[in-house]
Amino acid sequence: MITQERSRDLGLDHIRALAAFMVFSWHFLHYASGYPVPFEGAPSIFPLSLLDEGHTGVALFMTLSGYLFAKILDGRTVNYLAFLSRRAIRLLPLLFVMILVEGVRQYIVGADILAYLRSLVSGIVEPTLPNGAWSLTVEFHFYALLPVLLYLGRKSPALLLGVIVASLALRTALFIKDGTVFWPAYWTIIGRLDQFVFGMLGYQYRAVIVKEHRRAAIMALTFCLFYYLYDRLGGFYRMPSFPSPSSVWIILPTIEGIFYGLLIAYYDGSFKHSHGLVSRSVANIGKYSYSIYLWHFYVVFIMADLIQRYIIDLSYYYTGQLWALISFLALVPFAYVSYQIFERPFMKIGLSYATDKKTNLCADRALP
Repeated sequence: MITQERSRDLGLDHIRALAAFMVFSWHFLHYASGYPVPFEGAPSIFPLSLLDEGHTGVALFMTLSGYLFAKILDGRTVNYLAFLSRRAIRLLPLLFVMILVEGVRQYIVGADILAYLRSLVSGIVEPTLPNGAWSLTVEFHFYALLPVLLYLGRKSPALLLGVIVASLALRTALFIKDGTVFWPAYWTIIGRLDQFVFGMLGYQYRAVIVKEHRRAAIMALTFCLFYYLYDRLGGFYRMPSFPSPSSVWIILPTIEGIFYGLLIAYYDGSFKHSHGLVSRSVANIGKYSYSIYLWHFYVVFIMADLIQRYIIDLSYYYTGQLWALISFLALVPFAYVSYQIFERPFMKIGLSYATDKKTNLCADRALP
């Protein structure tokens, strides 16, 4: 077999950059206490609610994963063990370095190291890994389910809708039983599965949205208005309290998955993305997004606090959002160094795992 040259999709890297900025903005603006920007209200420029509630960037990342795997593996046979090894080699080196750094930090501040080590062990199943790495636990749970999802999708993409129905039914049952479904809906595969599946469906049904500019505009407008209303009603922390007892968490992962899945397909398939300076610069940020995601926890809150104390009052949302962008861009050079040291050297290691049935060529793209 001849291994084809690995390539990246500029459009999908643009989306990764956006998702990373959404998460960064969320932490920069609010942290967990509404500092420096209070939680109350929502931006009057309503699309900015997606940044004000930037936790939804995690949903965008996960929907993108489902879309990308459906795109790469479409019509190809998959060596599942090789696939798992490639994903582990791609993701674990940087994760291990971050876990080591966090362990040193916790030791210096006098934290319970045994408790930290236990959290790492439980992190295989539960969302207890530090610095946002809980989402990698969810991602690997998706990998465990991927063979079944691929089988259903190849029989008929509509069968994947049965997975969504089962997921909704499970969250409804948990809500009836416990009076809340916030924790499993946000932190675990019980909620996030919808986003992976709708990412896959977005690719399978891309014909309904690709180059349909008016349809895509209506969808984007509707989703932004939905998130504006969600933000106005209290959002992540104030609907009406934290953890939220609202029933919206039964359907919120589904809504995010539907809109993100189709809008990713639209952006990926409707345009020939430029290789000009701006496009390549944004795509590079997307390329470094994994490093941005894992490392930004160490600096984002300090950045916001120092700017609030010594430069300008950030409590006005638009001021805070502008400085979130400036601070995000300031982090990119560090993420570039991290990518070169802890990510890039491992990207070519491992077996090819996807073989085209018609040509018998290994078809392997660079994954996030």
